[in-house]
Amino acid sequence: MEYLVKTKRAQEFVDITGFVNEVVAKSEVKNGIVVIFVPHTTAGITINENADPDVVKDILSGLNKAFPERNGYLHVEGNSHAHIKASLIGSSCNIIIENGRLKLGTWQGIYLCEFDGPRNRRVYIKIISG
Repeated sequence: MEYLVKTKRAQEFVDITGFVNEVVAKSEVKNGIVVIFVPHTTAGITINENADPDVVKDILSGLNKAFPERNGYLHVEGNSHAHIKASLIGSSCNIIIENGRLKLGTWQGIYLCEFDGPRNRRVYIKIISG
């Protein structure tokens, strides 16, 4: 399953939990794993708190302090900071499906992490029954 996300800012976290929940529900898989993957070198996928939007702001702030946009990088395109952030966050995550539902914690959500936007991003979702 491919999901298209149009990001709006240079850096942002887009909550895709609802879409992943819909895909899992439609699959009718009761127990298994869902894999969420983004095929981009300047974007990532992560799980973190989705109740307080300040958490996302703090994560982006911390990443920007550690890896500022301008830092004497050699990459000609000028987006090395985005490549580094995407590598640290990672390009995929796996979540257990139990009784037809994502096994997420109370405050957890799934995010597409944009580090070089705005762009059109693809997210792939694969469900493995088990």
